[in-house]
Amino acid sequence: MLKGLAITPPILGRIAIGKMVEKNGKRLPEKDDQFTITSQLQNKDGWILHPFDESLRKAQGDKLRSIPIRLLFNEPDLNFRAEYSLFDRQTGRPVCVGNGETSKRRTQEGLVSLPCPSPDGCDLARGGACKPYGRLNVLIGDDDPLGSFMFRTTGFNSIRTLAARLEYFKAVSGNRLACLPLELKLRGKSTRQSHGSAIFYVDITLRGEQSLEDAIREAKQLDEQRQAAGFDQAALDQAARLGFANGAFEDNEDDGSAVVEEFFPNDDTDKKTDARPQAAIQSEPESDPLTAKLTAKALQLTETA
Repeated sequence: MLKGLAITPPILGRIAIGKMVEKNGKRLPEKDDQFTITSQLQNKDGWILHPFDESLRKAQGDKLRSIPIRLLFNEPDLNFRAEYSLFDRQTGRPVCVGNGETSKRRTQEGLVSLPCPSPDGCDLARGGACKPYGRLNVLIGDDDPLGSFMFRTTGFNSIRTLAARLEYFKAVSGNRLACLPLELKLRGKSTRQSHGSAIFYVDITLRGEQSLEDAIREAKQLDEQRQAAGFDQAALDQAARLGFANGAFEDNEDDGSAVVEEFFPNDDTDKKTDARPQAAIQSEPESDPLTAKLTAKALQLTETA
C-alpha cells in the first residue's frame, strides 16, 4: 500500500443538494430544495445524472427528497467523517484539517501537528477560509455492495444531524448499523439568520412507514445471513480505518478543486485577485512569538503552493 495515500471507499457517484451555475461570467454554487444523484463524469453542462436519479425521481413526482440507502460500515465515523478543513483555493490542496483539539497542517517543513482552536479562534481561518466539512458514504441499490455514493456538506445542520443519527442508530441496533434499512431525507427549517425563508439540510431516517422495531429485526436477520455466508463486517471496518489513516488528508488535489469551487468559494473575488485564502491575506502579527512563527509558516505555504 502506498504510504501517504488515503485509501477511501470506491465512489460510484455524488449526491448533492445544489449545483454550480454561471452568473456574470462566474461559476457560483446555488442551493436547491431537492437531491440530485450524479455520476462521476462531467460535460459542458455540469455533472452527468446517474440512472438512479431518474428512477427515484419518477417515483416521487419529480422532486427527489428521499433516497433509500444502506451504510458500508458499523462504525459511524467511517461512514461519515467531519473536520474543520481549510483548502488552498488556488490549487485545491488541503492545507489544514482539525477536530477542535488537534490539527494536521502542511508547512514548508512538512506535515505538522498543531492545536486546533476551531475556526472562531484560529487566525489562519479568518474570513470563512476554514469550515466544518463532512463526507458521507452510502450504498444505493444492490448492484455493488462495496461501491458507494458520496454526499459532501459544509452545513452545520446536516453535519450535526447526521453525526447524531449514526451514533443513535448504531446504539439501538446493537452495533448493526451496516445492516439497517435507512433513508437519506431532505428536511427544511427556518431560522432568524434565514429571515424566515427555508433552508434545507440532510437527515438519515428509517424507510417509509417502517417502525424502529421492524428495522432492527430486519437488520438482525441480515446480520445473521451475512455471518452464515462468511461476511466479516468487523474486518471490513478495520480495513477502512487503516485505509483512511494511511494518508495525511482524505481529499486529493483533483477532488479538492471541485470541493473548493462548490463549498469554499472566495466570497470577495471582485475585490481581490489574490487566490490565497482570505484568512492568510488578513492575518495580523501576533504578540506571542510562537504563534507568530506558526502563522508565518502557514502564510508562506499558501504563498508558495
